[in-house]
Amino acid sequence: MDEVSRTLYIPLYGKAHVSRNGIILSDPTAETLWDQVQIRLTGKSRSRWLAYYLAMRAVVYDAWLRKQISQTPDAVVLHIGCGLDSRIRRLGHPPIQWHDIDFPDVIRERRHWFRETETYTMTGTDMRIGEWKALIPGGQPAIVVMEGVSMYFKPEEFVCLLTDLGTHFSEVRLLMDCYSTRAARLSRMGNPIRATGVNQVWGMDDPETLAVKTGLVFVQEHDMTPECCIRQLSFAEQMIFRQLYAGRLARGLYRLYEFRSSQEPGQAVSPSQTPNAIAIIDREHRNVPVLQHVAYFCRNTTQTT
Repeated sequence: MDEVSRTLYIPLYGKAHVSRNGIILSDPTAETLWDQVQIRLTGKSRSRWLAYYLAMRAVVYDAWLRKQISQTPDAVVLHIGCGLDSRIRRLGHPPIQWHDIDFPDVIRERRHWFRETETYTMTGTDMRIGEWKALIPGGQPAIVVMEGVSMYFKPEEFVCLLTDLGTHFSEVRLLMDCYSTRAARLSRMGNPIRATGVNQVWGMDDPETLAVKTGLVFVQEHDMTPECCIRQLSFAEQMIFRQLYAGRLARGLYRLYEFRSSQEPGQAVSPSQTPNAIAIIDREHRNVPVLQHVAYFCRNTTQTT
């Protein structure tokens, strides 16, 4: 694998770490894969704080995707940059056409651990070029998740991809995280991805500008570190984590944005007006609904092969 492809092992380790410790995210598949891939991570890439952060990010993506699937059951899911993530298993193999997409070398590795079905396919392609449109049928609504991916696209490549998504499908709902331009500059000094050999990443500061360039509509920003997840850490860990990853500085470096191809008049919706759809299930597994559209998250969800 090249340097960008090898970054997939960092979130894999993070999910395996928290799942094994019984907090934040249940991911038995990540535990199994991490035990068997025999990859050695060093330094910040094995940080427990980063593991907590990446697991919380995954919880938000899972909750958002579950909600979108319930609202648009005739859509297809595009999980771009899937790596070895078991999101389709964490969501219980929803009855929807699902495409896990990554570089061909990543998909070759993924095929050792996952099986395709009539509704689940794995596509090896470089999304920076347009050949994916010949591999994935269009014309229907699409729910797109791009977790930990955007920073590896040059700005013009990313604009081209989002524009193509908007024209290839009848409707697009997109959730993506990104670095700010400041974070992209700072990454040269101490980003954990440098342990895999990645030396160049890109960022953006204004989602509205991206929306104008791509024809999408900016909907809202999401919180990547929900309080319900932070509270699963020990008291001392909560204090440190809030300083490292949940404070104003962290929010200025790394953001999570939602876009869609169309919406009712009224422009963007601010995060304060529309909070995230997450259900809190604490250590005692008590359900605490946060919004009308609840995305259930439970550590005891059974995952099948």
